[in-house]
Amino acid sequence: MHGRGPRDRSFGLVQSQDEQPGRRFREVLRTQDLPVTQPVTMLTDGGDSIRALAGELSPGAVMMLDWFHIAMRLTGLEQYAKGLAHHNPVEALALQYRLERIKWRLWHSDGDEALIRAQALAADVAALNTGYPGLKRLVKAAAGLATYIANNAAAIVNYSRRWNNGERISTAFAESTVNLVISRRFAKKQQMQWSKLGTHRLLQTRTKTLDGTLPHLFAQWYPAMASNDNQVPIIAVAALPSPTPCHAPVQKQVPRTRRHYLNMIKFTENS
Repeated sequence: MHGRGPRDRSFGLVQSQDEQPGRRFREVLRTQDLPVTQPVTMLTDGGDSIRALAGELSPGAVMMLDWFHIAMRLTGLEQYAKGLAHHNPVEALALQYRLERIKWRLWHSDGDEALIRAQALAADVAALNTGYPGLKRLVKAAAGLATYIANNAAAIVNYSRRWNNGERISTAFAESTVNLVISRRFAKKQQMQWSKLGTHRLLQTRTKTLDGTLPHLFAQWYPAMASNDNQVPIIAVAALPSPTPCHAPVQKQVPRTRRHYLNMIKFTENS
């Protein structure tokens, strides 16, 4: 989250595990020296659940459809058009041209005209007579684009103007923050199962750690914690290993391999 505070802040939650997400969001506003009535612009992917959550966090927020997700759908259709070119080059060329016009309309906030063109495109694609093996996926993607525009017409803004003014049009900049927050704990390759409650608690810990506010929070819970920061317990000091004298040679640790142990056994048998 970007504001006027000394640094950007991040927060995360699992909606079903947070009884008052709005209060959490207002607290972030306060830490950024912003009033709780601050007008907020929220970029979403257009999903119903995200729109509902955004409305709960800040009822007066301006909803804006993330250009990244619009571009993803258009790019997918462009890839299908390239495949269609091997079977119906004329229709493929026309499809690419029409997609460019739809993109231009969306970029300049003409959602109504973009929807009309997307619906006409979906109908024409469905009527195609071709041997292209990806036709079913193409038909589905074209219909999906029209539906996506229709469901999010109110959140389509003038991306061209915002881009020229140096304003955000996409959440792509947040991807690195998301990866930093969840780290490797939710990576698909890790094959780790997380409960919703465990995920929610992890997000609270990770975001506060990254923001540097976790020690302050612990100090509020445990006032004696701050005064003990610079004190090393006597038991801990006693447990520390003695430093190696400067003149004492440090023995290099040789990795123990299977051959090493076999040689040790052979030496023992011969001695």
